[in-house]
Amino acid sequence: MRLLTLIPLLFASTAFADKASRAVPEAFTGLNYTKASFSEKAMVSAANPHAVNAAVSMLKKGGSAVDAAIAAQLMLTLVEPQSSGIGGGAFMLHYNADAKLLESYDGRETAPSKATPSLFLDSNGKPLRWIDAVVGGRSVGVPGILKMLEMAHKEHGKLEWKALFEPTIKLAQSGFVVSPRLAKLVQMEMNPGLRHSETASSYFFPNGEPIKAGSILKNLAYAETLQVLAEKGASAFYKGDIAKNIAQAVQSSNAAPGLLREVDLANYQAKKRVPVCVEYKSAESYEICSMGPPSSGGITVLQILKMLEGFDLNEFPYEHPNTIHKYTQAARLAFADRDKYMADSDFIDVPIQNLLDTNYLKERAKLISNSRDMGKASAGVFGSDLHENVSVEQPNTTHMSIVDPFGNAVSMTSSIEMGFGSTVMANGFLLNNQLTDFSLKPEVDGKLVANRVEANKRPRSSMTPVIIFKDDKVFAVIGSPGGSRIINYVGYALLGLLEYGLDMKQVIDAPRISNRNGYTSIEAGYNNDRLKAELERKGHKVRVMNMTSGIHGILRTDKGWQGAADPRREGTAVGL
Repeated sequence: MRLLTLIPLLFASTAFADKASRAVPEAFTGLNYTKASFSEKAMVSAANPHAVNAAVSMLKKGGSAVDAAIAAQLMLTLVEPQSSGIGGGAFMLHYNADAKLLESYDGRETAPSKATPSLFLDSNGKPLRWIDAVVGGRSVGVPGILKMLEMAHKEHGKLEWKALFEPTIKLAQSGFVVSPRLAKLVQMEMNPGLRHSETASSYFFPNGEPIKAGSILKNLAYAETLQVLAEKGASAFYKGDIAKNIAQAVQSSNAAPGLLREVDLANYQAKKRVPVCVEYKSAESYEICSMGPPSSGGITVLQILKMLEGFDLNEFPYEHPNTIHKYTQAARLAFADRDKYMADSDFIDVPIQNLLDTNYLKERAKLISNSRDMGKASAGVFGSDLHENVSVEQPNTTHMSIVDPFGNAVSMTSSIEMGFGSTVMANGFLLNNQLTDFSLKPEVDGKLVANRVEANKRPRSSMTPVIIFKDDKVFAVIGSPGGSRIINYVGYALLGLLEYGLDMKQVIDAPRISNRNGYTSIEAGYNNDRLKAELERKGHKVRVMNMTSGIHGILRTDKGWQGAADPRREGTAVGL
């Protein structure tokens, strides 16, 4: 593999939790189609225009892709608080064009040092109801995104750290116009704890009424926090007054007091990980790279594509029932492996090389029938005695893709988990509820679950930031929010790019397809009665539903960089 010569490849749940993770609808707030953007120099695609503008302003000042990503994330904490923020975590892929080096950064949250496998069990040893586990301080993990961003900035930033904070500080002080999406999500009360958390309620429900689209919302507490962080660096988040306020907010949560302490913040470490990459051959040869554990997204997507590599997919169009059938069968097999083997590799021996072995995946692909749905797939056998698990992973995340004028690229997915996170708010930002990404039940039938809660462990994620290379150059940068469906959103989009020669806007605007080793989901609103009928004839159990992805991507074309944003959210793509 071309890039891997530079980086060697190193190396649940209850029925209720399973039902919750697969049945909770994603918040659909309409479609907002935008045109694709083109630029020969640089491109930013992210989930909110304010964030895109902040990122572009850094590039105009001579900043790098990392500088732009930091400015965008700080802004998203303000204007898209339901999806991500400095109270959460992230995974970042970074390509250094000068060194021809791909690196990945892990800013995933960790469980507090006092957490035990029984964190989400009641006094009788039974798992809590999912909704009782989610809201309040008990679900809050140690936020990791700022440590990760500072690490990346020290290695790849070109602008001063404090300069990256200026756009968001100004907007937080003057106030931003509340978007229709944010207003609707607050009004829907998609997170039941939002109105009952005193600090969050006073911010999102001023005078007891939900914020309205078009109104001006200021966040002076967040502006003050950013001013401190701009001057003192990320250390001011993990030690001192901010850390004290976070710990107090978690421990005093009226919904469910949590275990996070100041010492947990002080001890947090962001990590550099080795990306997972495979070669993929269709009409041309590509190298697809993504994030390894503790994210399950990268390995699972790579498995899906490698299993499909041996099929003549161009026999049928991209959205044809036969294409979608084969895709969903590969997804079933990959999700079976994911659910059994994938967790934090610092705690669990994740068999990465086995899972991505070409011969293994060819054998798995032989299980795919052209005519019949296989039903629930079983995981491959690698001598492990772990029990399969399914964690409850919510779709309220964000993704940004950035290419700078120097040829560097960033693909970053970040999250606070459920919409509005734990609803615990401190210093002007919401705290995550990522600990519910662990399996609520630590063992099943006497077998340990890989993704069980353990002190200082990172919960499994489905975030799937991707960078694709062609001819030793960046070909595409892509990713999406969407909980565990992220894997299918990104995987099916990659199939369109690499097998069918579609451009970024075409794959982003196309209907979404998903199978997580259960029913097959097809997106509502695309006249898909025939597709549903054809899949059901093949034995699929089909659900038509809203599937609110948020793919933001960039593609190298003959016209330069093409940027596109998912119409299901409110993002934009802007070139320099």
